[in-house]
Amino acid sequence: MEEKRDQKLQHHQEEKEEEEEEEIVCLDESFFINDDYQLTNFTFGSQQIQLFCLHSASTDFDLTGQLVWPGAMLLNDYLSKNVELLQGRSVIELGSGVGITGILCSGFCHKFVLTDHNDEVLKIINKNIKLHSCSEDTSPTSHGLVAEKLEWGNKDQINEILQKHPGGFDFILGADICFQQSSIPPLFGTVNHLLRAREGRKCKFILAYVSRSKTMDSMIITEASKHQMHLKEVLGTRTIVGNLEGVIYETTLE
Repeated sequence: MEEKRDQKLQHHQEEKEEEEEEEIVCLDESFFINDDYQLTNFTFGSQQIQLFCLHSASTDFDLTGQLVWPGAMLLNDYLSKNVELLQGRSVIELGSGVGITGILCSGFCHKFVLTDHNDEVLKIINKNIKLHSCSEDTSPTSHGLVAEKLEWGNKDQINEILQKHPGGFDFILGADICFQQSSIPPLFGTVNHLLRAREGRKCKFILAYVSRSKTMDSMIITEASKHQMHLKEVLGTRTIVGNLEGVIYETTLE
């Protein structure tokens, strides 16, 4: 009797496991991607721009570039007040997100290369580049924007970009790109590579930094020093953005 009961219990358990297996649903990665972009207006000084972006984060942490973050607002506000800084210059931006800084600067820069490592984010960058290039407000003297794939620390991708743009860039820009400790060493390694690529070491890295932890505050200074770079706060730029403290840093090779 006990043997029969054990057999029934085992059979019941097997049937239950089979039912649970049948209930497992394999979801395509697109299920986790929110691409419900909204055309949004932004004003920086006297300049107004439109672009597509999300107003809330995607479920995928790696897709933070679909939003316009506080650091981008800080950087664009600074650049809109200092147009002469980038006038006629060549620029590359790291972690460009939806491309808001590139679109703002395209009217007065000689060349602007937007970069990101995520293919989904690159899609929205190109969508906004296309929107901008079709705009009636596009300045006839502005140069085209270019989007390139770049994962920080990937020397092959860095060299591929530099082959397309011999001589390097006058400026490197970054906004709100310091939020994961593991990403800081490859970020500063990439910046160092790009700084050294410019003839005469005349390139500068402008970082719009938003403080989210004391550990990160000290880490960016330490990491810059490790890569033979000097991080200097731009006077008068420390302010509150999105309830957090932000500041503009200028970085050059030591």
